[in-house]
Amino acid sequence: MAGVALRTLTDGGQPAEETAHALAEFISAAKQTLEIAVYDFHLPADLEAIVCGELVAAEKRGVAVRLAYNLDHEMVVPPPPITDPDAVEAMPFPTAAIPGVPDLMHHKYVVRDAASIWTGSTNWTADSWTREENVVVTLDSQAVASRYRDDFEQLWTTRTVAGSGKLDTGPVDGMRAWFCPGRGEKLAHRIAKAIGTARRRVRIASPVISSAPILGTLAQVASDGKVDLAGVVDATQINEVLEQWHENGNAEWKAPLLRTSLSRAPFSGKVTTPYAPGSVHDYMHAKVTVADDTVFVGSFNLSHSGELNAENVLELEDPQLAERLAAFVDAVRMRYPAVSV
Repeated sequence: MAGVALRTLTDGGQPAEETAHALAEFISAAKQTLEIAVYDFHLPADLEAIVCGELVAAEKRGVAVRLAYNLDHEMVVPPPPITDPDAVEAMPFPTAAIPGVPDLMHHKYVVRDAASIWTGSTNWTADSWTREENVVVTLDSQAVASRYRDDFEQLWTTRTVAGSGKLDTGPVDGMRAWFCPGRGEKLAHRIAKAIGTARRRVRIASPVISSAPILGTLAQVASDGKVDLAGVVDATQINEVLEQWHENGNAEWKAPLLRTSLSRAPFSGKVTTPYAPGSVHDYMHAKVTVADDTVFVGSFNLSHSGELNAENVLELEDPQLAERLAAFVDAVRMRYPAVSV
């Protein structure tokens, strides 16, 4: 698709500086405005100099820069990453802390000059750029950028997750932009329908899978065995979810659906480091669904919590992008053993 580019990251597959310079290059082209919504922004000094240097330079040359970030709190399980509010707010441009209570401001996007987008699954951290599987999408489209700016304005104005994402999902420039929580339930059903109506192949990369419509459809497709279905998850997080469902009892009915989905189709699981203060973040972090030639890619885990968080997803109908992302999912899943649940 014209104007759309992909960057894929794997655990140990690239130096952090490579992504830092790519992000800085995207920022450096700004002439008028930059709207940034990022969940986790915590870089070591060398990477901070690359990225923040361009942000400061943009502000100095007259670009109107605004940055919204997730304000951490201690009630989330597992706890969110640690963005340093003092460091962010020391930047020489307006910033906004969006309280992640009870749902997260989970975006990772940049809108440049109301015409170009940087988005995907990667946070602005060294581990995200070196130890995690992630996908970055960049595209040029004033129509799509307008949707992202509208979402940003909702976050910026209301300073709440719940007040964002209720935007038009109609196709523009050959793609759809989806935002949660406003369209979270509708997005989950949209992805489920794409999986359920696929005729050739389905490929999935998601740390966890707990959205009811997606999980139900996935279990049925896996059981039918009529479609080439395969994927990769974060095995550690999957088992944490199963434990949580068992403990609280409210969602334990999902467990058989999840086990069916992951055991009756070739799903791999990356065993990762459980969250702890100061631990490495080596999660299987990519969020991709490919159904035939339709692609869903962005910040949205295939989870119920993802429906309620501030998230964004691009839906694209493009054979070449679908082939590339399906190949990425296959390459990642081949690195890890079959998931055990």
